[in-house]
Amino acid sequence: MSEITLIATTSFGLEAVVRREVQRLGFDDVRVSEGKVEFRATPEDIPKANLWLRSADRVLLKMGEFPALTFDELFEQTKALPWEDWITQDGEFRVTGKAVKSTLGSVRACQSIVKKAVVERLKRVYKTSWFAETGAEYTIQIAMLKDVATLTIDTSGSGLNKRGYRVQTGAAALRETLAAALVQLSFWNKDRLLIDPMCGSGTILIEAAMIGRNIAPGLKRPFAAQEWPALGQDMWREERAAAREVILQDHEFEIFGYDIDEQMIDAGKANAKRAAVAKNIHFEQKDIQDLWIDRQYGVVISNPPYGKKTGEFKEMNQIYIALNKMFHKKKGWSIYILTADKIFPKYFKRSWPDRVRKLYNGVIEVQYYQYFGERPPP
Repeated sequence: MSEITLIATTSFGLEAVVRREVQRLGFDDVRVSEGKVEFRATPEDIPKANLWLRSADRVLLKMGEFPALTFDELFEQTKALPWEDWITQDGEFRVTGKAVKSTLGSVRACQSIVKKAVVERLKRVYKTSWFAETGAEYTIQIAMLKDVATLTIDTSGSGLNKRGYRVQTGAAALRETLAAALVQLSFWNKDRLLIDPMCGSGTILIEAAMIGRNIAPGLKRPFAAQEWPALGQDMWREERAAAREVILQDHEFEIFGYDIDEQMIDAGKANAKRAAVAKNIHFEQKDIQDLWIDRQYGVVISNPPYGKKTGEFKEMNQIYIALNKMFHKKKGWSIYILTADKIFPKYFKRSWPDRVRKLYNGVIEVQYYQYFGERPPP
């Protein structure tokens, strides 16, 4: 068990971001496909990947992959895999599944077959016909894609977006993993001015501050694989200790968050405190129409509210006009706007976007409009 394969799952459109994160962690054998980044690792790397991946959804342990056109093929090849390497005799496990463009299109039937196959394998290995299921929990996933079965065990538990710092959010809150990706897709770095003029509960700014201070996003949350005897607690303790050692303590940032809603500003402050970056972000209640920036060479990253109802269009129009008034002549500012509203570029008249990325905030399709400003002088 010296070498394993891990899969970092990701929202569509963020595969390249997660690939770069995986490579920065020191993994070289990396393969990217739709919605996932696969890489060779060791068991000791499971804590590292979970603690440090900022934009991935989950880290899965790949058990096997094979063609399966019949339930017999699925059963026999699943049973041939070494489940006992990970699942203990008292382990409690469940099976989830999904199927796309496959002959075995019944997800429920696939789940049942996999469950039976794993049980048969463990019966034979542990020489028992009864399992107490009082030990660690395991979630096995069967993914059928074009008649190829991929079997994994989820090492993360809750999705990696669950950092543990958010105590309050607004409506249609931005996922932490997506917020981290927005920052990484921008020109911002820890030495540049960053503003979110409609910051809500502060997720984008908090993720930026965590990146700037090199704080592992999973440092304060538990993971499913922490309870696995095959890994043990020492690995996790050592990786957490190493993560704490590399946090930058003294760097000063220029990160500013504004919002018209005082409750959201209070929530942002509370969230930043729980994320240990309260001293790095200045929050202030202010309407975007009253905000004026008299500096150059900064970065704006924001996720304005989406106008979905007829009565909201007037409000959205005022927001767009305010953004245009504030930044259309400031060529040194890089502007990044995430919105589901496809008419946004018609209102922000500085230029047409330099790049537009289609992304997803949960199930909502959104566009990431990127306007590249001039580089700051050396």
